[in-house]
Amino acid sequence: MFKNMAMDALGLSDIGAVIKPEDYNKVDSDDYVMHEEGEKIYFLIKSKTDEYCFTNLALIHLDGTSAVSKKRLLKRYNYSHNIIKDVALETAGTVDMDIEIKLSMGDQYYSIDVAKAYIAQLKDLYKALLKISAIQKENSVYYQYAQTSLNTASSTVGRATNVSTSEEQFKAINWYAFTWLKYAHDTYVRKDFGEVFEKFINN
Repeated sequence: MFKNMAMDALGLSDIGAVIKPEDYNKVDSDDYVMHEEGEKIYFLIKSKTDEYCFTNLALIHLDGTSAVSKKRLLKRYNYSHNIIKDVALETAGTVDMDIEIKLSMGDQYYSIDVAKAYIAQLKDLYKALLKISAIQKENSVYYQYAQTSLNTASSTVGRATNVSTSEEQFKAINWYAFTWLKYAHDTYVRKDFGEVFEKFINN
């Protein structure tokens, strides 16, 4: 009991390491990256039980702490469906051996312990995730604007039309609405953040 408490106090219980790009093919996460679809690993943290793999398209988490026995649970969080928020970096204290990168993704909260020797790399990841979070938040607002503007236009047209709508008119209106929403989705629901990672991941 006291040994475990001491390990926790010093940050030695399950500290992660940042894996170098040349070693990505040696970790389990690489097997689940969709290389065939142009997916690429930009940052990878490996601890005794878990792997946190940040690609241009998603966070891939190999979870060994909540899985039964030695089994591991694979979780994938695509950026297009999960907004990143509450990004924080907690630096090490005097006796701590680890630092923490914290974030929420969708309804999942992560606090990842990493050896403090990797502080430079963690700062890069922090900046990248912070930028992605800002882009996602702004795009979410614009996407809502696009949906609201379509609803407003639809209501206005409905009030201005005094005669019954023909089948051809209905098809034209329906197609325009579909095209508008698809354009808004393609524009403001971003899938690939490789450009952001390439800008900020320098160490």
